[in-house]
Amino acid sequence: MTWQTFRSEASYYEGRADGLLASAMDGTPSAVAEFTRWSAPLTVDGAREVLARGHGFDSWAELLAGAGQGAFAEAYRLIEARDLTGLGALLDRVPSLVTEVGTNGNDLLGLAASTCDERFVVSLLSRGADVARGNVHGWTVLHQAGYSNLPEMARVLLDAGAPVDVSGRGDGGTPLVAALFWGNVEVARVLAARGVVPGNLRTAAGLDDVALLESVWDTPSAGAHRGFYRPHSGFPAWRPGDSPAEVRDEALSWAARSDAVDALSWLCARGASVDANVYQGTALVWAAARGRVRAVRRLLELGAGVNVRGTFGGPGHGVGTTALHHAAESGHLEVIEVLLAAGADRTVEDELYGGTPAGWAAYNDQDAAAALLS
Repeated sequence: MTWQTFRSEASYYEGRADGLLASAMDGTPSAVAEFTRWSAPLTVDGAREVLARGHGFDSWAELLAGAGQGAFAEAYRLIEARDLTGLGALLDRVPSLVTEVGTNGNDLLGLAASTCDERFVVSLLSRGADVARGNVHGWTVLHQAGYSNLPEMARVLLDAGAPVDVSGRGDGGTPLVAALFWGNVEVARVLAARGVVPGNLRTAAGLDDVALLESVWDTPSAGAHRGFYRPHSGFPAWRPGDSPAEVRDEALSWAARSDAVDALSWLCARGASVDANVYQGTALVWAAARGRVRAVRRLLELGAGVNVRGTFGGPGHGVGTTALHHAAESGHLEVIEVLLAAGADRTVEDELYGGTPAGWAAYNDQDAAAALLS
């Protein structure tokens, strides 16, 4: 099926090509299949060729020249404008749009999830949209609901038959895991009620499910299905290993971002390293970045170093940063106060930009946090 364009900016397609390449490099079967389909190499130029050919163009230049035209693009603009009436009228005229797909296999149902408005999803489902369909990354609309912490939308999709066991962006990247990656506990509870998939250590930790932790501990299931490690290519490449230490240390950071304090204590009591920096972020950094006050307190009680430096996010973001930097950039005032009371250094500079926590707060327009730290 030929992909339809729906955006006109060159930068959008450059980003989609980079993401497609990253997904293929991570081994996502549907992304790899696109490169195989067009006999394209796993390079930036190869990804751009795949994107152009997938849209029915012979070259990258032709894709950029012809992008953003047609009825599918019009439907996308109506979704962006939150014009439900206009979208309905267009779909009445061109009902086939519901089954067409845009760039990288994204259909209107998946695009509608970005509105955070269940009415658009309900309208498209009533017109025959496929609730189980994934894009080239294997990402379904239920993944998007998990990623964006939309519990009501997740309920709508689950009631419509959305599968909970489909992986996107790597083995084990189910909608529940997409939610727990960010510590989106509200939607995670909705998804987990329909099935905890996969049932490994990091999922159990994110759900603060001590019974599940105990059942998978020291079993092959503990570190299984961890091929998913990032929701998009903004995070750097990594390969999850199978060492027990890495598995439990990673689980600790998943507990921290979900404010799962019982899991934090349980894991540390069984050897998890409280200051481990397993794939972009110590447990304390994740808890601070997500504003998890209880987890920050518990980690400090368990011996986490308040001024330990680590990495967080993509290569152009957090290098040599502390938990205070990330609490500051997100404006989590109570977390900042807890960290300062524990001895956090407000003068420490990150290793990439030389910014202090107050500087990070000011750069991100967190005026209250900047004032608290100055």
